[in-house]
Amino acid sequence: MSVNDAIPAPQSADHLVPHIPGVVFQFYRSHCGKMRFNYLEGGGAALKYIDRQQLALDASQLVRQLTNIDYPKIMSAIERSARWMMPLSTRFRLPFPKGKPHWIAVSAKPEPAVGGVCWNGLMMDITDQVAEESRLRKLCDTDPLTGLPNRRKLMAHLTHLSSLSARHGTPLSIMMLDIDHFKQLNDRWGHLEGDNVLKLLATKTQALLRSEDMVARMGGEEFMVVLPLTPLQQCHKLADRLRDSVACYDFGVGVGQVTLSIGVAEYRCGEPLTNLIERADKALYGAKDIGRDCVCLLP
Repeated sequence: MSVNDAIPAPQSADHLVPHIPGVVFQFYRSHCGKMRFNYLEGGGAALKYIDRQQLALDASQLVRQLTNIDYPKIMSAIERSARWMMPLSTRFRLPFPKGKPHWIAVSAKPEPAVGGVCWNGLMMDITDQVAEESRLRKLCDTDPLTGLPNRRKLMAHLTHLSSLSARHGTPLSIMMLDIDHFKQLNDRWGHLEGDNVLKLLATKTQALLRSEDMVARMGGEEFMVVLPLTPLQQCHKLADRLRDSVACYDFGVGVGQVTLSIGVAEYRCGEPLTNLIERADKALYGAKDIGRDCVCLLP
C-alpha cells in the first residue's frame, strides 16, 4: 500500500458538521425583534432535545424557554452585538431532560441582513470547563484547613458590603476573633489536635451565625466575622454569646481549655476598610490585655 492510499479521501462540509463537538448556526433577528435560526447543525447532544423546525420558523419563545434565567443576559448580548456590529460572545445554561443543565458558549460574527442582523457562529458545550473554573475559584477563595472563606474572599465581600452600607446608610459590624494561648495548646496537645480545634471552631461559629453573615479565617488562629445590617451593640451581644458558647464547649482537650478574645467595631460611612479592621484589631488586643476570654469594643 502506498502512502497516498493511506490518506483518507476528502469529505464534504455537510458530512463533517454532524461530527464536530458543537453546533454551527446562522441566527437572524429582525429590527422588530423576530428571531429564527436559518441553519443549526452539529454534533452537540442538545440538538436531540430541541425542536429545530420551530427554531427555523420563530425562535423567540423557544429561546426564552431554553435560556431560562440567562435569557436577559443573552438578549442584552444580542442587542449590543447588533447595535455596534461587534462579535457576539456569551454563555448560558441549557436545561436537559435528565441531569443538570449544560453550560453553552456562544461565539458569532454579525453582519447586516435585509430587515435585521444575521450572525454566523458556533455553540460549544463548556460544562466541564465551567466546573473546572468553579473548582479553581473555590481553591483561590477557601481556606484549605477549615473550609471557610480566606482573606482574599473576605476582603472582596467586605468591600461589597461597605459600599452597600455607605450607599443605603445601613449598619455593618465586624468581629475579630483570636484563640487564647493557642501556641500553648499546640505545644501540649500537638499540631493535629490544634488543627482539629480550628476546624471545630469554624463549624461552631458558622452554626451561631445568620445565613447572611460570613466568618473567614484571617490566618493562624485569627478569624473575622462580618455582620451586615448589624449595629455595634447587637454585634457585641452576639460576640459575647459566641465567646460563652466556645468557653463551655469541649473541643477534645477539655471544657474551658479553648477560649476566645474578641474585638468588635462598626463601619463608619466612608472610612477606609483598613481603618475599620485596625479598630477591631485594637479592640481584640484590648480584650487580651483585660485578661482574655472576653469581648472588647473601642469607640
